[in-house]
Amino acid sequence: MAHLLVQNDDVVVRLSWREALAARRKGVRVPLGDVREARVEPDWWRALRGSVERGRWRPGRFCAGTRRHATGVDFVAVRAPGPVAVVELFPGRGLARLAVSSVDPDGAVKAVRLAARRYGDDDEPGSAGTGVAAPGEPEPRPDAAT
Repeated sequence: MAHLLVQNDDVVVRLSWREALAARRKGVRVPLGDVREARVEPDWWRALRGSVERGRWRPGRFCAGTRRHATGVDFVAVRAPGPVAVVELFPGRGLARLAVSSVDPDGAVKAVRLAARRYGDDDEPGSAGTGVAAPGEPEPRPDAAT
């Protein structure tokens, strides 16, 4: 099963050898500065958008690879059934979303949120940072000038 983890200043998706074979790549590495939101999607099929661009898909079973849709390209490594860790990325990057079925999607999402917040705090004073919010939480805003 795939692993979603944080290494240094990157969000990394590591695939098992079978998933790597199906996706036609070993994994994905995205800078923490590109992360907009991280959440857990309880239904695996809701994390899928668009049509398969590269990789393999078996309806009702699994999807591994890239999927193209109107707003960009998603990287997915999902298996039925179960929840999926979803990491939304800022527009204009190489990918629009990462969707990964992992052993502990809640833990993976918490790690990404914590690392992205810490990464945003390490920015120079006066910069906006990444501002990763959980669904239902208000988006962080820069301090208002008084």
